[in-house]
Amino acid sequence: MIDDLRQIAIFAKTADLGSFRKAAAELRLSPSVVSHHISQLESKLGVALLYRTTRRLSLTGEGERLLQAGRTMLEAAESGLNALQQTAAEPQGMIRVTIPSVLSPSPLAERISGYCRQFPRVVLDLEFSDERRDLIADHFDVAIRMGPGRKRAANRRSLFSARRLLVASSTYMAGQDQILAPKDLERLEGIDFAPARLLNSRLRKEGAEDTSFKLKTQITVNDAQALYQLARTGSGVAAVPEFLATEDLASGKICHLLPDWELDSLEVFAEWPASAPRGGIVRSFVDALSAPLSKN
Repeated sequence: MIDDLRQIAIFAKTADLGSFRKAAAELRLSPSVVSHHISQLESKLGVALLYRTTRRLSLTGEGERLLQAGRTMLEAAESGLNALQQTAAEPQGMIRVTIPSVLSPSPLAERISGYCRQFPRVVLDLEFSDERRDLIADHFDVAIRMGPGRKRAANRRSLFSARRLLVASSTYMAGQDQILAPKDLERLEGIDFAPARLLNSRLRKEGAEDTSFKLKTQITVNDAQALYQLARTGSGVAAVPEFLATEDLASGKICHLLPDWELDSLEVFAEWPASAPRGGIVRSFVDALSAPLSKN
Protein backbone atom coordinates (compact mmCIF):
# COMPACT_ATOMS: atom_id res chain seq x y z
CA MET A 1 0.00 0.00 0.00
CA ILE A 2 2.84 2.42 0.85
CA ASP A 3 4.39 1.85 -2.59
CA ASP A 4 0.98 2.44 -4.23
CA LEU A 5 0.56 5.77 -2.45
CA ARG A 6 4.07 6.85 -3.44
CA GLN A 7 3.45 5.96 -7.08
CA ILE A 8 0.11 7.80 -7.09
CA ALA A 9 1.83 10.88 -5.64
CA ILE A 10 4.52 10.72 -8.35
CA PHE A 11 1.85 10.28 -11.04
CA ALA A 12 -0.16 13.27 -9.73
CA LYS A 13 2.93 15.51 -9.73
CA THR A 14 3.83 14.41 -13.28
CA ALA A 15 0.28 15.03 -14.52
CA ASP A 16 0.15 18.50 -12.92
CA LEU A 17 3.49 19.55 -14.42
CA GLY A 18 3.01 17.76 -17.77
CA SER A 19 6.57 16.46 -17.91
CA PHE A 20 8.66 13.61 -16.48
CA ARG A 21 11.65 15.95 -16.34
CA LYS A 22 9.84 18.73 -14.44
CA ALA A 23 8.31 16.25 -12.00
CA ALA A 24 11.69 14.62 -11.46
CA ALA A 25 13.30 17.99 -10.69
CA GLU A 26 10.62 18.90 -8.14
CA LEU A 27 10.63 15.43 -6.54
CA ARG A 28 14.45 15.23 -6.64
CA LEU A 29 14.39 12.00 -8.62
CA SER A 30 15.72 11.12 -12.04
CA PRO A 31 13.28 11.21 -15.00
CA SER A 32 13.83 7.49 -15.52
CA VAL A 33 12.80 6.71 -11.94
CA VAL A 34 9.66 8.83 -12.33
CA SER A 35 8.81 7.05 -15.59
CA HIS A 36 9.47 3.66 -13.97
CA HIS A 37 7.10 4.32 -11.07
CA ILE A 38 4.30 5.40 -13.40
CA SER A 39 4.86 2.38 -15.67
CA GLN A 40 4.66 0.10 -12.61
CA LEU A 41 1.43 1.77 -11.53
CA GLU A 42 -0.06 1.32 -15.02
CA SER A 43 0.97 -2.36 -15.04
CA LYS A 44 -0.55 -2.90 -11.60
CA LEU A 45 -3.83 -1.25 -12.63
CA GLY A 46 -3.91 -2.76 -16.11
CA VAL A 47 -4.68 0.57 -17.79
CA ALA A 48 -2.75 3.38 -19.46
CA LEU A 49 -2.72 6.60 -17.43
CA LEU A 50 -0.74 8.85 -19.76
CA TYR A 51 -0.41 9.35 -23.50
CA ARG A 52 3.29 9.87 -24.20
CA THR A 53 4.66 11.77 -27.20
CA THR A 54 8.06 13.33 -27.82
CA ARG A 55 6.64 16.79 -27.05
CA ARG A 56 4.14 16.35 -24.23
CA LEU A 57 2.22 14.13 -21.87
CA SER A 58 -1.57 14.03 -21.70
CA LEU A 59 -4.00 12.13 -19.51
CA THR A 60 -6.14 9.20 -20.58
CA GLY A 61 -9.68 8.94 -19.24
CA GLU A 62 -8.46 6.54 -16.54
CA GLY A 63 -5.63 8.95 -15.77
CA GLU A 64 -8.12 11.81 -15.25
CA ARG A 65 -10.06 9.74 -12.71
CA LEU A 66 -6.96 8.64 -10.82
CA LEU A 67 -5.60 12.19 -10.80
CA GLN A 68 -8.72 13.50 -9.04
CA ALA A 69 -8.48 10.72 -6.44
CA GLY A 70 -4.74 11.33 -6.07
CA ARG A 71 -5.21 15.06 -5.50
CA THR A 72 -7.84 14.39 -2.85
CA MET A 73 -5.47 11.99 -1.10
CA LEU A 74 -2.52 14.39 -1.26
CA GLU A 75 -4.57 17.38 -0.11
CA ALA A 76 -5.85 15.40 2.88
CA ALA A 77 -2.31 14.37 3.80
CA GLU A 78 -0.98 17.90 3.35
CA SER A 79 -3.83 19.34 5.40
CA GLY A 80 -3.00 17.01 8.28
CA LEU A 81 0.71 17.73 8.10
CA ASN A 82 0.13 21.48 7.87
CA ALA A 83 -2.16 21.38 10.91
CA LEU A 84 0.57 19.66 12.92
CA GLN A 85 3.30 21.98 11.64
CA GLN A 86 1.30 25.09 12.46
CA THR A 87 1.09 24.04 16.10
CA ALA A 88 4.89 24.15 16.20
CA ALA A 89 5.52 27.28 14.15
CA GLU A 90 3.24 30.28 13.66
CA PRO A 91 3.12 31.56 10.04
CA GLN A 92 5.12 34.73 9.52
CA GLY A 93 6.39 36.77 6.59
CA MET A 94 4.87 38.88 3.79
CA ILE A 95 2.21 37.89 1.25
CA ARG A 96 1.61 40.10 -1.81
CA VAL A 97 -1.96 39.80 -3.10
CA THR A 98 -3.69 41.30 -6.13
CA ILE A 99 -7.47 41.68 -5.83
CA PRO A 100 -10.11 43.19 -8.15
CA SER A 101 -11.22 46.51 -6.68
CA VAL A 102 -14.87 45.50 -6.99
CA LEU A 103 -14.31 42.94 -4.22
CA SER A 104 -13.46 45.56 -1.58
CA PRO A 105 -17.06 45.51 -0.17
CA SER A 106 -17.42 41.73 -0.58
CA PRO A 107 -17.21 38.95 2.07
CA LEU A 108 -13.49 38.77 1.22
CA ALA A 109 -12.67 41.69 3.55
CA GLU A 110 -14.08 39.89 6.59
CA ARG A 111 -12.02 36.79 5.82
CA ILE A 112 -8.83 38.81 5.39
CA SER A 113 -9.44 40.58 8.71
CA GLY A 114 -9.95 37.24 10.43
CA TYR A 115 -6.69 35.93 9.01
CA CYS A 116 -4.77 38.97 10.27
CA ARG A 117 -6.21 38.50 13.77
CA GLN A 118 -5.25 34.82 13.76
CA PHE A 119 -1.72 35.36 12.40
CA PRO A 120 -0.45 38.78 13.54
CA ARG A 121 3.10 38.02 12.38
CA VAL A 122 2.02 37.82 8.71
CA VAL A 123 2.19 41.11 6.78
CA LEU A 124 -0.25 41.50 3.87
CA ASP A 125 0.49 43.77 0.90
CA LEU A 126 -2.89 44.05 -0.85
CA GLU A 127 -3.28 45.71 -4.26
CA PHE A 128 -6.89 46.43 -5.22
CA SER A 129 -7.08 47.04 -8.96
CA ASP A 130 -9.30 46.19 -11.93
CA GLU A 131 -6.16 45.64 -14.00
CA ARG A 132 -5.46 41.91 -14.32
CA ARG A 133 -1.98 41.46 -12.86
CA ASP A 134 0.38 38.61 -13.73
CA LEU A 135 1.40 36.50 -10.75
CA ILE A 136 4.94 35.83 -11.89
CA ALA A 137 5.85 38.96 -13.85
CA ASP A 138 4.38 41.28 -11.20
CA HIS A 139 5.77 39.29 -8.25
CA PHE A 140 2.53 38.42 -6.46
CA ASP A 141 2.11 35.45 -4.14
CA VAL A 142 -1.68 35.18 -4.56
CA ALA A 143 -4.16 36.53 -7.11
CA ILE A 144 -7.85 36.79 -6.35
CA ARG A 145 -9.88 36.55 -9.56
CA MET A 146 -13.57 36.82 -10.35
CA GLY A 147 -15.28 35.39 -13.42
CA PRO A 148 -17.12 32.37 -14.81
CA GLY A 149 -16.46 29.04 -13.10
CA ARG A 150 -13.17 27.42 -14.08
CA LYS A 151 -11.83 23.88 -13.98
CA ARG A 152 -10.16 22.81 -10.78
CA ALA A 153 -6.35 23.03 -10.72
CA ALA A 154 -3.66 22.28 -8.17
CA ASN A 155 -2.88 26.00 -7.78
CA ARG A 156 -6.45 27.34 -7.88
CA ARG A 157 -9.21 27.26 -5.26
CA SER A 158 -12.78 28.53 -5.31
CA LEU A 159 -13.57 30.94 -2.45
CA PHE A 160 -17.25 31.78 -2.94
CA SER A 161 -19.86 32.51 -5.59
CA ALA A 162 -21.12 36.04 -6.21
CA ARG A 163 -24.75 36.28 -7.28
CA ARG A 164 -25.35 38.84 -10.06
CA LEU A 165 -28.35 41.13 -10.39
CA LEU A 166 -29.72 43.34 -13.15
CA VAL A 167 -30.12 46.75 -11.52
CA ALA A 168 -31.05 50.32 -12.39
CA SER A 169 -31.77 53.39 -10.31
CA SER A 170 -35.33 53.98 -9.11
CA THR A 171 -35.24 57.40 -10.80
CA TYR A 172 -34.33 55.85 -14.17
CA MET A 173 -37.02 53.17 -13.90
CA ALA A 174 -39.69 55.70 -12.93
CA GLY A 175 -39.61 56.95 -16.51
CA GLN A 176 -39.90 53.47 -18.06
CA ASP A 177 -42.73 51.04 -18.67
CA GLN A 178 -42.84 48.12 -16.25
CA ILE A 179 -40.35 45.30 -16.96
CA LEU A 180 -42.28 42.02 -16.77
CA ALA A 181 -40.29 39.67 -19.02
CA PRO A 182 -36.73 39.40 -20.39
CA LYS A 183 -37.82 40.72 -23.81
CA ASP A 184 -38.85 43.99 -22.14
CA LEU A 185 -35.18 44.69 -21.38
CA GLU A 186 -34.55 45.45 -25.05
CA ARG A 187 -36.04 48.92 -24.77
CA LEU A 188 -33.66 49.98 -21.95
CA GLU A 189 -30.16 51.49 -22.17
CA GLY A 190 -27.38 49.28 -20.88
CA ILE A 191 -24.04 49.94 -19.18
CA ASP A 192 -21.58 47.15 -19.96
CA PHE A 193 -18.28 46.02 -18.50
CA ALA A 194 -15.29 45.59 -20.84
CA PRO A 195 -13.93 43.18 -21.83
CA ALA A 196 -16.42 40.69 -20.29
CA ARG A 197 -19.58 42.04 -22.01
CA LEU A 198 -21.93 41.04 -19.21
CA LEU A 199 -25.09 42.41 -20.83
CA ASN A 200 -25.19 39.78 -23.58
CA SER A 201 -26.09 36.89 -21.29
CA ARG A 202 -28.72 34.37 -20.25
CA LEU A 203 -31.44 34.36 -17.63
CA ARG A 204 -32.77 31.31 -15.79
CA LYS A 205 -36.07 30.78 -13.99
CA GLU A 206 -37.42 27.70 -12.27
CA GLY A 207 -40.10 26.09 -14.42
CA ALA A 208 -39.20 28.14 -17.51
CA GLU A 209 -36.77 27.75 -20.39
CA ASP A 210 -33.50 29.64 -20.22
CA THR A 211 -33.67 32.79 -22.28
CA SER A 212 -31.05 35.15 -23.65
CA PHE A 213 -31.23 38.92 -23.50
CA LYS A 214 -29.27 41.78 -24.99
CA LEU A 215 -29.54 45.43 -24.04
CA LYS A 216 -28.47 48.22 -26.35
CA THR A 217 -25.20 49.36 -24.84
CA GLN A 218 -24.93 53.10 -24.47
CA ILE A 219 -21.92 53.14 -22.11
CA THR A 220 -19.00 50.69 -21.73
CA VAL A 221 -16.57 50.97 -18.81
CA ASN A 222 -13.55 48.99 -17.61
CA ASP A 223 -14.02 49.67 -13.88
CA ALA A 224 -16.61 47.67 -11.92
CA GLN A 225 -17.15 50.35 -9.27
CA ALA A 226 -17.77 52.94 -12.01
CA LEU A 227 -20.18 50.51 -13.69
CA TYR A 228 -22.30 50.37 -10.56
CA GLN A 229 -22.13 54.11 -9.85
CA LEU A 230 -23.34 54.88 -13.37
CA ALA A 231 -26.32 52.56 -12.88
CA ARG A 232 -26.92 54.03 -9.42
CA THR A 233 -27.08 57.58 -10.78
CA GLY A 234 -29.52 56.83 -13.59
CA SER A 235 -27.46 56.03 -16.70
CA GLY A 236 -29.14 52.70 -17.41
CA VAL A 237 -29.14 48.99 -16.53
CA ALA A 238 -26.07 47.07 -15.34
CA ALA A 239 -25.34 43.48 -14.25
CA VAL A 240 -23.49 43.74 -10.93
CA PRO A 241 -22.53 41.49 -7.99
CA GLU A 242 -25.26 41.53 -5.34
CA PHE A 243 -22.86 42.66 -2.59
CA LEU A 244 -22.36 46.00 -4.38
CA ALA A 245 -26.06 46.85 -4.33
CA THR A 246 -27.21 45.47 -0.95
CA GLU A 247 -27.55 48.81 0.86
CA ASP A 248 -29.11 50.66 -2.07
CA LEU A 249 -31.63 47.87 -2.65
CA ALA A 250 -32.66 48.04 1.01
CA SER A 251 -33.11 51.82 0.82
CA GLY A 252 -35.00 51.72 -2.47
CA LYS A 253 -32.45 53.79 -4.38
CA ILE A 254 -31.79 50.85 -6.73
CA CYS A 255 -34.30 48.50 -8.40
CA HIS A 256 -33.67 44.80 -8.98
CA LEU A 257 -35.08 44.03 -12.42
CA LEU A 258 -36.78 40.68 -13.04
CA PRO A 259 -36.10 39.32 -9.53
CA ASP A 260 -37.67 35.94 -10.42
CA TRP A 261 -34.97 35.39 -13.05
CA GLU A 262 -31.33 34.53 -12.27
CA LEU A 263 -28.13 35.42 -14.06
CA ASP A 264 -25.18 33.03 -13.93
CA SER A 265 -23.15 33.69 -10.79
CA LEU A 266 -19.51 34.73 -10.86
CA GLU A 267 -16.91 32.60 -9.10
CA VAL A 268 -14.40 34.28 -6.82
CA PHE A 269 -11.25 32.17 -6.65
CA ALA A 270 -7.63 32.32 -5.57
CA GLU A 271 -4.62 31.41 -7.71
CA TRP A 272 -0.97 31.13 -6.75
CA PRO A 273 2.19 30.21 -8.69
CA ALA A 274 2.43 26.50 -9.47
CA SER A 275 6.01 26.60 -8.21
CA ALA A 276 5.00 27.92 -4.76
CA PRO A 277 5.83 25.60 -1.84
CA ARG A 278 2.94 23.42 -0.74
CA GLY A 279 2.18 24.80 2.69
CA GLY A 280 3.49 27.78 4.56
CA ILE A 281 1.92 31.22 4.68
CA VAL A 282 0.48 31.24 1.15
CA ARG A 283 -1.50 28.06 1.76
CA SER A 284 -2.57 29.24 5.23
CA PHE A 285 -3.88 32.48 3.66
CA VAL A 286 -5.85 30.65 0.95
CA ASP A 287 -7.25 28.26 3.57
CA ALA A 288 -8.53 31.25 5.56
CA LEU A 289 -10.13 32.86 2.49
CA SER A 290 -11.98 29.67 1.56
CA ALA A 291 -13.22 28.90 5.10
CA PRO A 292 -16.96 29.37 5.78
CA LEU A 293 -17.85 32.75 7.28
CA SER A 294 -18.98 32.88 10.88
CA LYS A 295 -22.69 33.63 11.31
CA ASN A 296 -22.06 35.56 14.53
